[in-house]
Amino acid sequence: MTPTLTPAIEAASRDLARMGFALTPVSHQVHRTEPGGPLVSAGTANRTAMLARGYLEFLATTGDTPNAAKLRAAMARYPGTHLVCFGTAEADAVHARLVAAGFEPPPVVALPREVGMEDGGIATARFGVARASPERMPEGRIQFVEHRTPACIWQDRWLSHPNGALSLEGVVVAVPDVAEAARRWASLSGRAVEPGDGGLHVLRTDRGRVLLGDAAAVEARYGMRPPCLPWIAGPVIGVADRPAAEALLAGAGIAALRRAPEGLAVAAPASLGGLFVFGPARAG
Repeated sequence: MTPTLTPAIEAASRDLARMGFALTPVSHQVHRTEPGGPLVSAGTANRTAMLARGYLEFLATTGDTPNAAKLRAAMARYPGTHLVCFGTAEADAVHARLVAAGFEPPPVVALPREVGMEDGGIATARFGVARASPERMPEGRIQFVEHRTPACIWQDRWLSHPNGALSLEGVVVAVPDVAEAARRWASLSGRAVEPGDGGLHVLRTDRGRVLLGDAAAVEARYGMRPPCLPWIAGPVIGVADRPAAEALLAGAGIAALRRAPEGLAVAAPASLGGLFVFGPARAG
C-alpha cells in the first residue's frame, strides 16, 4: 500500500478516474486515542484503488485533529506519497522486532472502519498497524499492516480498473544518502537491500520492491526532479496490457516523463503530486 496525501479528495478522485482507476467510496476514518477509549474522528477521509495484489490509498483532511495536523504538515513539504506500508500476518510480532532493532515504534494501533459490502450490508474492517518512529525513518510514515478482515477490503467489485491495473509492484524513494538508507530499510524490513542498475538499491519483498536512489539517479531514471529529500516519488503499478494503459493515459492528457526499466513514468496531476510508473504485472 502507498497512501497519497491530497489537499482535496474531490479533485484527486476526478484525476484518478482520468488515469483509469476505479475507486472505493469516500470513507471517514475513526480511531481510538487511548486503549479501550471510544472511537472518534481522525479528521481524515480516504478512498482507495484496490488491486488484486496491494492497493493505493488517497487521504485528505476533514477536520482539526492532531492526526489531520500531521497530514497537513506532510503536505506542506510536498503533495503526493508519504507512506509506505508492508503487509504482515502478525503486527504484534513486527512491533517487537522494531523495538529490538531500535526503531522506537509507538504501540500497535487498531484501526476499525465500517465498509459497505456487496450484499448491501455493513461490516467492520479491522487492521493492526505497527510503524517506525518518524525520527528513525525520515522518508515518511513507514509501517506494517495486518489485515484482520481482508474480505471486507478486497471486494470483487472494486478490483476492475479501466487502465488494467492489477498489482502494486513497488515504490520509488529518493534519499540523500543511498548507502545509509539501504542499511536502515534492510534493518526495518529484515530483508537484504542490494545494489541495482542505474544507481538504485532494491529491497525485494514477497510481492514487490522498494527502489532507493539519490536525487540524480531518480531523476535520470524517471524524469522528475525530487522537490526535496527524502521524497517518496510514487508507486509502480502492474497492468494487464501496458500499451492499452499507456494509450488511456495519453488520451487523458497525462504527461509521460520517461520510459524506465519498470515501465512508463508519468507525472501525476497536481491534485496527487509525484509520479506513477506503469509497467507489466508480474505473474503470481
